[in-house]
Amino acid sequence: MAGILPARITKVLPDSIAAEIGFEAGDAIVAINGTPPRDLIDYKFLCSDEFLELEVLDASGKTHHIEIEKEYDEDLGLEFETALFDALIQCNNRCPFCFIDQQPPGKRSSLYLKDDDYRLSFLYGSYLTLTNLPEREWRRIEQMRLSPLYVSVHATEPDVRVRLLKNPRAAQILDQLRWFQERRLQIHAQVVVCPGINDGKHLEQTLRDLTSFHDGDVPTVASVAVVPVGLTRFRPEEDELVPVTREKAQEVIAQVRSLTREFRQKFGSNVAWLADEWFLIAGEELPSEAEYEEYPQIDNGVGSIRLFLKQFADTAAQLLPAKIDRPKKLTWVVGNAVEKAFQPILKSLNAVEGLEISMKALSSDYWGQAISVTGLITGHDLLLNLKGQDLGTGILLPKVMLKHGELVFLDDMTVEEVAQKLQTKIFPVAGVEELINTCITDSVSI
Repeated sequence: MAGILPARITKVLPDSIAAEIGFEAGDAIVAINGTPPRDLIDYKFLCSDEFLELEVLDASGKTHHIEIEKEYDEDLGLEFETALFDALIQCNNRCPFCFIDQQPPGKRSSLYLKDDDYRLSFLYGSYLTLTNLPEREWRRIEQMRLSPLYVSVHATEPDVRVRLLKNPRAAQILDQLRWFQERRLQIHAQVVVCPGINDGKHLEQTLRDLTSFHDGDVPTVASVAVVPVGLTRFRPEEDELVPVTREKAQEVIAQVRSLTREFRQKFGSNVAWLADEWFLIAGEELPSEAEYEEYPQIDNGVGSIRLFLKQFADTAAQLLPAKIDRPKKLTWVVGNAVEKAFQPILKSLNAVEGLEISMKALSSDYWGQAISVTGLITGHDLLLNLKGQDLGTGILLPKVMLKHGELVFLDDMTVEEVAQKLQTKIFPVAGVEELINTCITDSVSI
């Protein structure tokens, strides 16, 4: 097993047990009741006890032994620099559609880490393939009941999945699903459709196989997202992939909708859902809000546009005024894939007297895509499309374009750098409320 590093603390929450004891950012936990935590899962499990003995390394390198008595499951109030205190479980597949392999060289190293770690899947909903797990990790999933996990299936036929993942262990997927089923553990599945490889009859077989695991009071396969392959100009030439055309998108929509009608009759649920991108590529209307049920695949782009529109309408009814006192003009940058879908939002914002919002719906020259989702727009794309234009007071920038927790685009340009080159302010916004408040508050007035 790779060496376990002390769990480095980055934040001590005010009025918490840790704050009362005197923990500080920079301290690190070496062991809890004699056990070094491998990750955030271990930390939470070990800290659930009422009596704790912590071995702590302070910022100067001095070791302390601290005893704590607390309520069962009471949180200590600590945050860490990473969820994993040992090594990331990396992916040894060679999927031709892997986004990491479709990036240019020379960017920050974190962009090239191929995560296939079940712990990040359990904690944050990232997808893994199950092909890189040693036996001891399977035992840990079982012992700690780490469910649900999020699994990239792509195909259930062994030869098709091996062709896609370029890994002979990929053939074991149905046996692995039976393993989850026997232990009453759940997964959410993802199928990235690559035209000519796992579409058509293969896609039908995959969806039928996956939904066969939806039976019982604890369905093994809780949901399935069907996602179109995304390609960039940096991908390997020999990858045998072709982009999804408008016609192919329309074909897949019709095929999956036909199957989900059948699933709904059998299970009382769609079980499988199409990512929003299919409808954007096909030029078709998004499904109604009711079709998404409880939005089980929202983080996979399934229903995210419909939910955003609903949240905007609900929040705008409460927050959006009829007029603002000081006139304001802003430029809202989005991917061109959502240009049509977001027109109702644009209309509502511009109905506010004194507020002028212009939408710039961009495709990504950086990635070489004619249709781009908002999250893939880069600093390069902003400079290419917006330089020399009247941007008003500044740019409304969806935070999905930025690296999590940092003001950095996927092409490594910083927000500050782009703002300087465009000679304008940039206002990163996340969610509906922040979007509306940034539009109507005086802090960004002309």
